[in-house]
Amino acid sequence: TVNFLLGTSIRRKRTDLWKNNSWFLHHDNAPSHTAIVLREFFATTGTHIVLQPPYSPDLAPADFWLFNKLKRPLRGHRFDTIEEIEAAATAELKDIPASAFSTCLEEWEKRWKRCIASEGDYFECDDLHLA
Repeated sequence: TVNFLLGTSIRRKRTDLWKNNSWFLHHDNAPSHTAIVLREFFATTGTHIVLQPPYSPDLAPADFWLFNKLKRPLRGHRFDTIEEIEAAATAELKDIPASAFSTCLEEWEKRWKRCIASEGDYFECDDLHLA
């Protein structure tokens, strides 16, 4: 399953985080991510979940950044198999420079700070400025 693959990837790529169990999973609170079976799995595996206010896709890097990076280059292409889609998406992911991921994480931090400063209230884009 995806959770097994995620754990395997973290164990292989970030052994320091895996050994200390100091990694966190951030997802967007979609119903498929908050199902009882997943919550039980996360509890039994000791997975730390980053809590996110409901209906806040602007706080999930996949939603505000990654999906656009994948969708743009794949738009207009027809794929005959799931394997072709996976190969094309994987190639696009590998083409994203590490510096872009760092920039995304900096933006993620700014968005979280805005959310905290607004005490979870809704705000439009940059309407909430931090000192």
